[in-house]
Amino acid sequence: MGHSALIVIDMINTYDHADADLLVPSAKAVVPRIARLIDEARRRKVPVIYVNDNFGEWRSHHGEILETALAGPHADLVEPLRPRNDSLFVIKARHSIFYETPLSYLLSQLNVGQVILCGQVTEQCVLYSALDAHIRHLRVTVPRDAVAHIHSDLADAALRMMERNMDVTIRNSASIEF
Repeated sequence: MGHSALIVIDMINTYDHADADLLVPSAKAVVPRIARLIDEARRRKVPVIYVNDNFGEWRSHHGEILETALAGPHADLVEPLRPRNDSLFVIKARHSIFYETPLSYLLSQLNVGQVILCGQVTEQCVLYSALDAHIRHLRVTVPRDAVAHIHSDLADAALRMMERNMDVTIRNSASIEF
């Protein structure tokens, strides 16, 4: 059956993109919940894996991505979720955390059978990642109050699709079981 892993999607972010004004209020609401999930996972020795866009900077590494985000105007959304020096960090190029990344291999090496997906954006990267996890026969949980959205109606529809079509467990972050 395998262990659990908490995956934090795209939260190391500069919020320097077209939909940022729509995303930031939702991100502000979920950051404290994601921070609590990270703390609880670390306390329980559950792997926390940050999977993040590199913003098209192909020579960058996770430290540079973090420094850039912390130097931006929304550092307050990044600081509470700051990866530790020993954190696992995977850089992605597209919406899914699995697309062209070593994440599947990493999860197999960690004997992970369940992923808990939190972060942003519910109706984009979280949705596509949940589908890719599902087709890899991983159990998927998404805490509805720990995923940020751009459009609330699309986020609600995405969560319903994940639950109905991908057998994703949708629950509140306070009831997440690692």
